[in-house]
Amino acid sequence: MPTTRHARHHLRRAATVVAALALAAGAGAQAGAATAAAPGGSTSVAGTGGLAATTADPVGDPAADAEAAVSEAGRLALAVGAGEQPTSTPVPIATPEGQVSSYVVNARTVGTVPMQQVLRSVRRAGGTVVKAWPQIGVVVAHSTHASFRDDVVRIGGTSVLSVGATRTVAVSERTPAPVRGIGSADSSRAGGLSTLAPGAAAPAAPEADPLEADQWDMRVIGADDAHEVTDGRRQVVVGVLDSGIDADHPDLAPNLDVADSVNCTDAGAPDRSATGWQPTTSDHGTHVAGTVAAARNGVGIVGVAPAVRVASVKVVNDDGFIYPEYAVCGFMWAGLRGMDVTNNSYYVDPFQFYCDDQPDQLAAKEAVRRAVSWSTRQGVVHAAAAGNSAYDLSAKTTDSSSPDDSAPVERVINDDCQDIPAELDGVVTVASLAQVGTGSDPLADTTLSSFSNRGLGKIDVAAPGSRILSTVVTNNGYGLKSGTSMASPHVAGVLALMRSAHPTWAPARLVRELKADAVAKECTTTTAGAPCVGTVDDNSFYGAGVVDALAAVR
Repeated sequence: MPTTRHARHHLRRAATVVAALALAAGAGAQAGAATAAAPGGSTSVAGTGGLAATTADPVGDPAADAEAAVSEAGRLALAVGAGEQPTSTPVPIATPEGQVSSYVVNARTVGTVPMQQVLRSVRRAGGTVVKAWPQIGVVVAHSTHASFRDDVVRIGGTSVLSVGATRTVAVSERTPAPVRGIGSADSSRAGGLSTLAPGAAAPAAPEADPLEADQWDMRVIGADDAHEVTDGRRQVVVGVLDSGIDADHPDLAPNLDVADSVNCTDAGAPDRSATGWQPTTSDHGTHVAGTVAAARNGVGIVGVAPAVRVASVKVVNDDGFIYPEYAVCGFMWAGLRGMDVTNNSYYVDPFQFYCDDQPDQLAAKEAVRRAVSWSTRQGVVHAAAAGNSAYDLSAKTTDSSSPDDSAPVERVINDDCQDIPAELDGVVTVASLAQVGTGSDPLADTTLSSFSNRGLGKIDVAAPGSRILSTVVTNNGYGLKSGTSMASPHVAGVLALMRSAHPTWAPARLVRELKADAVAKECTTTTAGAPCVGTVDDNSFYGAGVVDALAAVR
């Protein structure tokens, strides 16, 4: 399987292995195998118009660069030594005149009148309204004017809280037709059971599916035992915010909720076209969906919750980026459509960490935070990957991978700089486990994956994420992938089982019970990153422990 930009995006923070096994879907027989190593470190993509103005001169002055680096290091050391939070390194986002740039505009208060004032401000400043989200007071806009941010604030006055550019490069997709109102046909909450894909009945099969014996991950979290109680309820829908789901994969088609699927990469406006939500350049979302809900149908593998449904909420564009406006659209869509769970195996580009003391980053982070918070209030619970940098999220100091859509810079960061959506309130942050033995106790034979992020008070729970077998696009087959991207869908699946067993529980209750049910795991050693600290009941590697699918359905 070729290594795509999207796979690199999610695994670029560690040299993790992505292996694809071309297994015939119908018979479950192995037809071949291919292995590709994802590069460690960051990946930069050549930008277009005005990019030189957004980053340092690529030639530069070595002496000046060295002096700046020493100055930054000294500032950080002094601040840390004094017990203060250092100011994060500014990363200005240039928006040259004539270049189509994308922005989020956050209203100071939510309501019809404030939103109308913000919309007028955007248009009077020469912007095009791409999408208005009146429920949260957020507008996505495009503009070719270099002064757009300042003009919106000046014109909007007290109605505007913040404005921020969402990417360091020009908009690559089209600018949709101008939006004149603040309502839209897609904003009604779905009622009852959504229309299912053809052949969407969930056939029960008492026998194990052909590749089930190879799913070490399911035994670690007790999914096999949980399935003796329930495979989940058809009314439960998991939104897979990712690169799309293969619509005709035999292990996914029975559980694919076409009616609730959407493409959010059309500049952040929902695209309901028949194929917009399907994968184009990456099978990452297809792999994630299989872990959540591959059907129990005598074919291939079985997901954590094999009778629930999955909706494809495409938030990854063809270049592998998840910009803030895409994520806002994804979370809002999940809430509007009445989904139960979302899985988020990504961080929002172009910053690995969004800092509150940088205006563009703060505005983008606020827009995503509002979308997450609003969808949670609609009853949606969210699971997210912790990240693959072997980074201690509780002790942030520097970041050298951002912005990742142009030329990354070495920057000082602080504890107010967050990985979003993983570090947002109410989101379940998931670390990754690796298998280190094949003894009688599957859980005992695990440790933290070397690439997994960690952090005391930052990790909620852990789940398997190394060498996970799941569905892939090629030949409608199956393949191995590694990353916290693979750990998070195990938790999304457990949450789907829990919602199936306890349909009246609100998101906060689901999260609380998920952590209470987790099997405590003592600190272990690591070959990369900060060592484990904390107690057996709450530590920096495993949080409250390893998720327990059986406990979730009791």
